[in-house]
Amino acid sequence: MKPEISVVIPVYNEEAGLAKLFDRLYPALDALNTPYEVIFVNDGSRDRSSQILSEQFRRRPDVTRVVLFNGNFGQHMAILAGFEQTRGDIVITLDADLQNPPEEIHLLIAKMREGYDYVGSIRRDRQDSAWRTHASKLMNRLRERITHIKMTDQGNMLRAYGRNVVDLINQCQEVNTFIPALAYTFSRNPTEVLVEHEERSAGESKYSLYSLVRLNFDLVTGFSLMPLQFFSLIGMALSFVSAALFILLLVRRFIIGAEVEGVFTLFAINFFLMGVILFGIGLVGEYVGRIYMQVRGRPRYVIQAVLEQSAEPVARAPRTALERQS
Repeated sequence: MKPEISVVIPVYNEEAGLAKLFDRLYPALDALNTPYEVIFVNDGSRDRSSQILSEQFRRRPDVTRVVLFNGNFGQHMAILAGFEQTRGDIVITLDADLQNPPEEIHLLIAKMREGYDYVGSIRRDRQDSAWRTHASKLMNRLRERITHIKMTDQGNMLRAYGRNVVDLINQCQEVNTFIPALAYTFSRNPTEVLVEHEERSAGESKYSLYSLVRLNFDLVTGFSLMPLQFFSLIGMALSFVSAALFILLLVRRFIIGAEVEGVFTLFAINFFLMGVILFGIGLVGEYVGRIYMQVRGRPRYVIQAVLEQSAEPVARAPRTALERQS
């Protein structure tokens, strides 16, 4: 039976919490009384996650599929690989750390059945550290101003996507992307719902400060040219200011004569301008680097194996007389 709901879960070094995830996820989905499938994508885990996922596939092969990467390609690449395997009309993304309770999935499905084609979620009471919560809210506001993409809680991966949105995402070949933002650009009728948020059940977060910074660079540079345009405006403004300063110093030279005063001020201005230039070059480098990665045309990820139940029985060749005797 074709599933109506597909749940995509990226997994990276989550062996300590997978058993708890199974114990809560499958009962929550069974309670929906709707055909479903669960697609786990093992993103090159270095622990026993792949073995645990394989064991779970053998327990529930009717609703479980496992995609095994041959390396670590990142959370969003794992979700994209899961999207390509989905068959349901409603696709749910969920993290494996149980910070988003699987029991909240029904809220997103109910919204999707109201006619929405993309449902985001907002964590009611975040259980993250204070600095991470405030940094996330700050980046949310900055991202909305730059990209005009309205997501109240961009860091929450518990989301629902309609089949039309997933099909459009599957047509994209971007090397660096941010899936919730990409889905928003394709969605005709998006909305958001409030969901609960829990502490991580086991293990530790796989996102370091550097990873979060890189993720936000992907989000900003992948969906807007405003940073480049902003630095172009800054460059024009600084050119006018520099020209005015040059004229002022020239006038002082003719009126007052040679003077040494203000040398350190000029040095400070010079260092400030050098910092702005270097930052602007770095920003341009971010865009150029992404273009370079895109034009190389390398695979975004490499799938080692897919564990799934065959839809049709495999035809067997007739046995020989010797085989029948044995």
